[in-house]
Amino acid sequence: MTTTERTAASYFLPSDEPLGLVFPDGAAADAPALPMPADDVLLRLYRGMVSGRRFDTQATALTKQGRLAVYPSARGQEACEIGAILALRPQDWLFPTYRDSMAVVARGVDPVEVLTLLRGDWHCGYDPYGANVAPQCTPLATNTLHAVGFAHAARAKGEDTVSLALLGDGATSEGDTHEALNFAAVWKAPVVFLVQNNGYAISVPLSKQTAAPSLAYKGVGYGMPSMLVDGNDAAVVHAAVEQAVARAAAGEGPTLIEAVTYRIESHTNADDATRYRERAEVEEWLERDPIARLKRYLTDHGLLTEQVQQEIDARAEDEASALRERMNVDTVLDPAELFEHVYAEPTAALRDQASELAAELEERA
Repeated sequence: MTTTERTAASYFLPSDEPLGLVFPDGAAADAPALPMPADDVLLRLYRGMVSGRRFDTQATALTKQGRLAVYPSARGQEACEIGAILALRPQDWLFPTYRDSMAVVARGVDPVEVLTLLRGDWHCGYDPYGANVAPQCTPLATNTLHAVGFAHAARAKGEDTVSLALLGDGATSEGDTHEALNFAAVWKAPVVFLVQNNGYAISVPLSKQTAAPSLAYKGVGYGMPSMLVDGNDAAVVHAAVEQAVARAAAGEGPTLIEAVTYRIESHTNADDATRYRERAEVEEWLERDPIARLKRYLTDHGLLTEQVQQEIDARAEDEASALRERMNVDTVLDPAELFEHVYAEPTAALRDQASELAAELEERA
């Protein structure tokens, strides 16, 4: 990159309006900076979003049935979740948050293992190295630092690895995000930050979090290029993340992408969203449904037939049925497991606590 390119505002600044490749009515849009994904990729995106939403609704139902302690729904954010995941290479790593269960499943992690954390059985229910997926982070923005450190270390070891950090608009208000963006830019770490701006940090609207024109502008101050995209357009999310991954892998440093989307359901099953937003607002975003949008495009271009749609729906239903059946089996829990894998070498305090618990359980036996 030349000095002229580095000092050019156009290199760092996001577009004034979110970039898109597919309009809400299914018509093709025009985003010169990003190519439309190939037809087979668009079909994969659609399949992934249909399966992802069915997983999400099933997980929500399991929470109501008492099988999960809590579940943060990602309904409405399928384009962000699936679009980003399908843009990753096998060797890349995902650093998700608590709302990104759909993305973790799409990355190839067993859905029951994904929900183990939300059921309260384990600290993390899956092997992070199995699908290159870090444990889901509940504390806001901590995963951004993990992603930067991991990517920086991987590059130091000569590995071709890019980290994708998923975060919400609320996480951009945290100090950890500031530190992650700053270090990533200074080190030119191979990291992609995807901000899923769904409008609210629990009940706090975006207008009370920042005065910036958009969250994408936060990247400019750190010296990294930023993009603003339509987060309900799976095609543009995929294209943007794929481009950012390629940049990072080529040694050109991190990218910040803001995807404007919306959380249709409440923050979690413990939240009442009607206390801070109007139903009319939700209805307006329902009209921008990411799945319906891509379906219109695929149908209009002869890529989605009725038979293919039936196959996609049947597969999603089979997956949900299998998840429901497996989650309705009570797990056998050993309280002593609370102390496993907390430290590589248990501390004295941890050993004392484990001994106290063992003694108490023996007394009650």
